[in-house]
Amino acid sequence: MSDSSPARTDAPVLDVWCELQCPDCRTALDDVRALRARYGDRLELRLRHFPLEKHKHAFAAAQAAEEALEQGKGWEYVEAVLERVAELDGRGEPLLVEVAGELGLDAEEFDTALIDGRHILVVDADQAEGKAIGVTGTPTYVIGGERLDGGKSQEGLRERIEEIADRLLADRSGQGA
Repeated sequence: MSDSSPARTDAPVLDVWCELQCPDCRTALDDVRALRARYGDRLELRLRHFPLEKHKHAFAAAQAAEEALEQGKGWEYVEAVLERVAELDGRGEPLLVEVAGELGLDAEEFDTALIDGRHILVVDADQAEGKAIGVTGTPTYVIGGERLDGGKSQEGLRERIEEIADRLLADRSGQGA
């Protein structure tokens, strides 16, 4: 999932392999917000879905995030669901639809999207790509060809991502000179 416009193809990409029922992804949300604030349009942050089997509502949450993106509030929705990760465990899909309504999205369309499975292929493709590059848990970050596993510890990850992003941005600005 990416809220970016096609015109931003020159920005370095940070793929954030995430699962919306994952407490570690909830913890990582502060780092993701800080990275978005620091880099803005200079770094393209893409949420990549990696629902884990141990979380029964993760696959539906990933589909719901894609519906939110389609309705124009992808990251807002992701953040709102992650803020309520413990509640999602107990309430499941009704919470996903409720959050959509709270954000002013078409909750009825969310419900329909979860029933008809229109976003399953996107979620499946993300998960398959994640497995192919060695993602085993969430959150996992990929930037500049380097995979950083945040599922074990978030310690120092934001700093490492910033180092790589700064280097990539410096390399790109040097090419244009």
